[in-house]
Amino acid sequence: MASLFAENAYLPMGWASNVRIEWEDSEILRVTPQSAPQPEDSRVETLVPAIPNLHSHAFQRVLAGLAESTQGKEDDFWTWREAMYAVAAWINPERLYTIAVQLYGEMVAAGYNHVAEFHYLHQPHPLEMSLALIQAAKDVGIGLTLLPVLYQQGGFGRQALQGPQKGFFLETDEYLRLIEDLRAPCNQQIRLGWAPHSLRAVDTLTLQAVSASLGPLPCHIHISEQMKEVEQCLASYDHRPVQWLYKHMDVSAKWCLVHATHLVADEIQAITSSGATVALCPTTEANLGDGFFSLEAFQKLNGRWGIGSDSNSSVSPFEELRWLEYGQRLLHRKRNIAAGKHGSSGTRLLNGCWTSASAVLDRKVGRLEVGYQADWLVLDSQNPNLFQHAHLLDALVFNGNRNPVLESWVSGRLVAQKGEANYQDPNAFRQLLHDLRGAL
Repeated sequence: MASLFAENAYLPMGWASNVRIEWEDSEILRVTPQSAPQPEDSRVETLVPAIPNLHSHAFQRVLAGLAESTQGKEDDFWTWREAMYAVAAWINPERLYTIAVQLYGEMVAAGYNHVAEFHYLHQPHPLEMSLALIQAAKDVGIGLTLLPVLYQQGGFGRQALQGPQKGFFLETDEYLRLIEDLRAPCNQQIRLGWAPHSLRAVDTLTLQAVSASLGPLPCHIHISEQMKEVEQCLASYDHRPVQWLYKHMDVSAKWCLVHATHLVADEIQAITSSGATVALCPTTEANLGDGFFSLEAFQKLNGRWGIGSDSNSSVSPFEELRWLEYGQRLLHRKRNIAAGKHGSSGTRLLNGCWTSASAVLDRKVGRLEVGYQADWLVLDSQNPNLFQHAHLLDALVFNGNRNPVLESWVSGRLVAQKGEANYQDPNAFRQLLHDLRGAL
């Protein structure tokens, strides 16, 4: 058994002093506030839960900065997608591993403890591509929920896949076999879910059949990210995407709806009533010009949401939360949207992340509590933005860009310290970027 003593720790009931935490085999066994340190304890000043990342495409990390110039025509999500496809076609298992090691190291150093990897680069080696991500997560030490993606058509109305999209395709029986093959490497750190890419990429009968087969697993799906998608869904199904999903599927607390940017009132009601979680990816949604999520209306109905780094052009949970709140302030032209009528924006934003993740990641995370995974962040007591701050959670989100994380722990193991992952290979990543520039 291992143990740690924190002068201050953020527990489910709020801040507590002189907290002793004991854990074994990655699981917290005891949390004792108002205790005395023991000789065997590691000692820290300030401890908070680590932050789950609900949505990532690891390979897109190398696209950062490559799609920020125009080519004589209007630029939007759909033109960006063509640049992304070109990168996707270049990825093989070895390259994917190198990218994921770099990215997952950046994540743990920034404060993420677990990532939901929305993975659709299957061909020509489906199992090897998935195993590359699993090995990268194990080497870095981050928790991983691998979400192999079902991607079978190029748009509503069973449009054929085009060009690089064909590398995302698996027949339904191949897909189910891949899921079965990936159960073996799973453990407390590595979890498994499934992911229909979007309503435009999977037909109704297949979606229902696969859902019935994989029912207990978490399910993540892109939905209503772009108005064009909403308009196409209305034209094809006579329903908006979320309306259609709830009419045809048994959506539960195991479901994670990614983006859900463009919602109307009955869709917000459906999501909040079902207990599903929305994965918001503010820096990516801003980069792609998606629009603004209906956060204020969603929170009034006690909706569950978390954050994701998505395209990974930014890898900071605090920046995601800051963008989320600032976007809402710009939209509504008022302040402290997340806080509601009473409270703190930083506290509400971080609690949103901490309380939403366990069901959709299939891993007990986000709380310093008995039975949960031993995942936490030791904050940097030398960071001037955090000095004796009466509103520490607000300071984490809104006070500057200096990384506030001194140490990052996952499954009871120290995986990053002073802004650097313990396992990394920056030279391999630099060489990969050089090779990519040459290939493009």
